[in-house]
Amino acid sequence: MTDRFGAVPSPCFVLEETRLRKNLELISRVMKEADVEIIPAFKGFSMWSAFPIVREYVSGASASSLNEARLCFEEMKARAHTYAPVFIPAEFNEILGYSSHVVFNSMAQFHQYIGQVKTHPEKISVGLRVNPEFSEVEPLIYNACAPGSRLGIVADQLPNSLPPEVEGLHFHTLCESGADDLEKTLAAFEKNFGKYIPQIKWINMGGGHLMTRKEYDVEKLIRILKAFKAKYNKHIILEPGSAFAWDTGVLVSTVLDVVENKGIKTAMLDVSFAAHMPDCLEMPYKPRIEGSHFDPVNGKPTYRMGGNSCLSGDFVGFWSFDNELKTGDRIIFEDMIHYTMVKTNFFNGVGHPSIGILHSDGGFELVRSFGYDPYKQKLS
Repeated sequence: MTDRFGAVPSPCFVLEETRLRKNLELISRVMKEADVEIIPAFKGFSMWSAFPIVREYVSGASASSLNEARLCFEEMKARAHTYAPVFIPAEFNEILGYSSHVVFNSMAQFHQYIGQVKTHPEKISVGLRVNPEFSEVEPLIYNACAPGSRLGIVADQLPNSLPPEVEGLHFHTLCESGADDLEKTLAAFEKNFGKYIPQIKWINMGGGHLMTRKEYDVEKLIRILKAFKAKYNKHIILEPGSAFAWDTGVLVSTVLDVVENKGIKTAMLDVSFAAHMPDCLEMPYKPRIEGSHFDPVNGKPTYRMGGNSCLSGDFVGFWSFDNELKTGDRIIFEDMIHYTMVKTNFFNGVGHPSIGILHSDGGFELVRSFGYDPYKQKLS
């Protein structure tokens, strides 16, 4: 384990302020050079203890529920850009109170709620989510344009002229994608919805723009956005979830036991993939472990990582290490801030990892720890 995590309890999600600021600086540069608005999507990153840092660079956020819209209002100190696949009638009026923009997933939802929007005391900009019917995202569980998708309105479901209340169109087709993918999506968007662009004020290009990944072509993204803006003179919004928190922190865990069966060694940890890192099983993907060999190396001690829940499949593997693992060794899972805490659960009642921030000066701040009450209060 590296020294910077010496004061961190186990298990614990640790956001590293220096890394977060590096991402925010790049996002800020894209905003300024392309003259667009970029806001975080809470579905990917909603660690509100870090919002005072985030607010230094951006304003507002994208929300997909009443709770996220309220969190934006209370902790980002701004009204949210709110979209939901379907709004719950009993919640909608409260959602309006926390929102600057509301985007509807269907014309039926638009007609159901537009009266409430028009009579609300605050001005709220209305948009429609559209489906460009093009996306190369895999696996299909993350592809919003898969055949039969329930997300967004296809072109032939729209009238020739948009309702006068509609000020924007919103598409979200990307997932950890590059600038080339946006370029292809924009071509499909223009082909299917180009005739509507003169009728609106803004275009929300959704999330999935992984501009903080090392291989991402940031300069091409800026060129694409500037060209689109010059062509149509519309306000452009991007709302990435992963890009803000990409590679900004870790999940610290500890080896509690090592079991062996048929020659397979499994390091049993104080965390669970099912409860704390569900994307590792859902996507699936194999995270990096600090100090390990990502691919197994012949002759080196090699292990699966096993979670502490009763799910038989609560494991991921294999990694090799320079030395045999033993009880008490730390396992540091890298890049564990985006799409982790937002998806954690209390399956099996296993203890939820603490949450902390490693500040730029090297000091560690324990933001929250979890005991019995959060688990009990989630149930009835």
